[in-house]
Amino acid sequence: MLVKMARRSLSKALGVQEAGIAKPPPEIPASLEEPRGVFVTIHTYPKEELRGCIGFIRPDHRLYEATELAARLAGLEDTRFAPMTRAELPSVIFEVSALTVPAPIKAKDEAGRRAAVKIGQDGLIIQYGGASGLLLPQVALEWNFTTQEFLEAVCEKAGLPRDMWKSPSAKIWTFGAEIFAEEKPEGKVAKKPLVR
Repeated sequence: MLVKMARRSLSKALGVQEAGIAKPPPEIPASLEEPRGVFVTIHTYPKEELRGCIGFIRPDHRLYEATELAARLAGLEDTRFAPMTRAELPSVIFEVSALTVPAPIKAKDEAGRRAAVKIGQDGLIIQYGGASGLLLPQVALEWNFTTQEFLEAVCEKAGLPRDMWKSPSAKIWTFGAEIFAEEKPEGKVAKKPLVR
């Protein structure tokens, strides 16, 4: 349902006729009313190249509302890409990652920080000074990262030196995600297992 909501939200923002979009459910399930963080990722199909990804770490919105907003932002306001067009909708797939509440890594030493990260289960957030970065749990699997490579990658995402995760002053959090994705544009939606 979240993936269908994401596609419908961006479709409406692009002015696609309502008749060609999956209709919203008559009632929103209680699980989608809960405030949660969420990210919407858009990939090209069938190449699966990134086309946009934006979301919210903090649970400031109800899950379905956050999903709809993140979908519009991922398609139209991800500054790494030109805004999507109507013509692209039939050739992209939507992925929704509903986040758990981030938990701080309390260890200050390198070994402790590495041990606290579970590849295939955890996403990462790093903050140092005014810089911060986030990587979803599936990124480590997609790139076949080791734990150290994943920690280095989140530093790079934040614009920090790759070894900044080693600094006791750097704050690091882990979080989990339930991931749902279209298998093809407007096609069957599956819950994606993280461990492959």
